[in-house]
Amino acid sequence: MTLAVFFSASAMPMTASAESVLTIAMTAADIPRTSGQPDQGFEGNRFTGIPMYDALVGWDLSSDKGATPLTPGLATSWTVDEADRTKWIFKLRPDVSFHDGSPFNAEAVVWNVAKVLDKSAPQYDPAQVGATVSRMPTLKAAKAIDAMTVEITTTEPDAFLPYNLTNLFMASPVQWQKKFDAVPASVKEPLERSKQAWNAFASEASGTGPFKLSRLVPRSRLEIIKNDRYWNPARIPKLDKVVLIPMPEASARTAALMSGQVDWIEAPAPDAIEPIKARGNTIYTNVQPHIWPWQFSLAEGSPWADKRVRQAANLCVDREGMKGMLAGLMAPAQGVVAKSSPWWGTPTFDIKYDPDASRQLMQEAGFSESKPVKVKVQISASGSGQMQPLPMNEYIQQNLKECFFDVQFDVVEWNTLFNSWRLGAKDASAHGAQATNVSAATMDPFFAMVRFVSSKALPPVSNNWGYVIDDTFDDYIRQARTSFDPAQRDAALAKLHTRMVDEAVFLYVAHDVGPRAISNKVKGVVQPQSWFIDIATMSKE
Repeated sequence: MTLAVFFSASAMPMTASAESVLTIAMTAADIPRTSGQPDQGFEGNRFTGIPMYDALVGWDLSSDKGATPLTPGLATSWTVDEADRTKWIFKLRPDVSFHDGSPFNAEAVVWNVAKVLDKSAPQYDPAQVGATVSRMPTLKAAKAIDAMTVEITTTEPDAFLPYNLTNLFMASPVQWQKKFDAVPASVKEPLERSKQAWNAFASEASGTGPFKLSRLVPRSRLEIIKNDRYWNPARIPKLDKVVLIPMPEASARTAALMSGQVDWIEAPAPDAIEPIKARGNTIYTNVQPHIWPWQFSLAEGSPWADKRVRQAANLCVDREGMKGMLAGLMAPAQGVVAKSSPWWGTPTFDIKYDPDASRQLMQEAGFSESKPVKVKVQISASGSGQMQPLPMNEYIQQNLKECFFDVQFDVVEWNTLFNSWRLGAKDASAHGAQATNVSAATMDPFFAMVRFVSSKALPPVSNNWGYVIDDTFDDYIRQARTSFDPAQRDAALAKLHTRMVDEAVFLYVAHDVGPRAISNKVKGVVQPQSWFIDIATMSKE
């Protein structure tokens, strides 16, 4: 009888376990590019870059304590050549495969560098260049030393290179070649052939990351599924699938979370925080290396070319009042980095709310209530790291009105603003704006400061949108970039930051705390002190 029962039970069909699916509402208006070099700012890196791809160097996102360090990615180690510090040797991780099954090796690295640097390469893709080269402007070339060793060359000695390379994601040359070979022979022009191949690749992308692309519906949804053969056992996903939905309106994101349409929303509206928590969701926050500024144009004819006007604006913003408006979800900024940073330095310009001092500076500059200065600022309605850009900018507009500023806004879509950022204040894409509001990650020296004030980062090379040209800035940057000793580098960066504050090259407003609302069904969430977060280590009940 027992045996019969055993056979009877064993013959019964097993019930398949439910698929574990995590659904995320992003602030982006479109799916970030899936072909290897994401657009949509760092929300692209967060949601299509890091999950689907790997870089030679990565970020350790496993802890919510302390600054986020670099960690080996597809390279196990890297060293600079002491005899020629423009050359770096990267030892590659063995036994790694792309999603299509082809091997990752040195030739794949060389191919991926060429896709954004070598205009003669069949795989060269101008669409991927803007979001990549501006983040690593000294990258010059790569060559294979052997199957698992690569030499990477820079245009000048650059101690920042390992940080920069976190942005160069490795796509499969074999998968791309299949798409290229399928382009009709009637398409002769090389860039058009490459474009069509990359467009086809984007729908059947192949990286080495913990998730694989399953389905892409532009402007609607992206589905990525578990890569159970991922090379890092600690990051083999516990989730079966992640669904990413573009949802730029904060109110729409909130409604989607409250109704159960999604499990996770980026940048919840401040007035929705308590109702969100009451529905069994958690608000995750952490201090982030981040600046939410206005970046001033110092080009000829800009009112911001006058240092007194720049400093006056910084003294006329009530940051604590803004923090209250945002339900505490920000940290007031007095510089690019926080005072606790080794790069803080010794600024003498004390950024605080002092409208009387602001008005005094404005009067010295020739402005008054009856003669305000007219300024135009290009902003977005949403976007990665943009926090709550419309209410925040309207708040600043009202503050500055009390200090003789007449502020007008040019509101554009986030990706448009981001692309305009590299083209500069003099470009037609700026629409005559004398300031731009693009939030920025500040986790490494290049991203935090160098790209904004180096004369070598003028448009369209990188993000010196405002044409800051200053020999002292360039000298401090040279000292930092060529200091391979961390203490010496920090000392040079502290001098650089001191001058950036004293010269008030930005309107320093806020540091983000990265608020995201996530259902309590989602487990294993670690919100690091980073712009990024690791989905691969999460699970869902």
